[in-house]
Amino acid sequence: IGYSLGGLIARYYVQRLGGDAYVPLVITLGTPHSGTATALLAPPHPLLRQLRPGSELLAELAEPAAGCRTRFVAFYSDLDEAVIPAGRARIDHPDLQARNVLIHGVGHLTLPIHKPVSDEIRSILTQTPQVTPAA
Repeated sequence: IGYSLGGLIARYYVQRLGGDAYVPLVITLGTPHSGTATALLAPPHPLLRQLRPGSELLAELAEPAAGCRTRFVAFYSDLDEAVIPAGRARIDHPDLQARNVLIHGVGHLTLPIHKPVSDEIRSILTQTPQVTPAA
């Protein structure tokens, strides 16, 4: 489970570093999968630059990912004040198995502690089989 930037880190691991052999499911919350306009206003810190639309990181994540075995569930909110516009928290990649879940009326900081979100995550996790990687 990755929140905000943590979701991009988890996605990069499974999509670009072979982590899909070990991670059957990644759940993201308020993650700027396509960047966010707020990063354009932030100080030019190298980490924050990666959250800008069109950054090198996001361009790499947009590259083909044929064969990626990990499933994704991306929770995003229509009132997220950090991911602007809100739709940038969706995963819209043709090679990834992704389900996008819109949560109405919840801000960025509240998304990870919002009871309906945590209830849905619990439900998803109980339905996901565990993977034991081969030695």
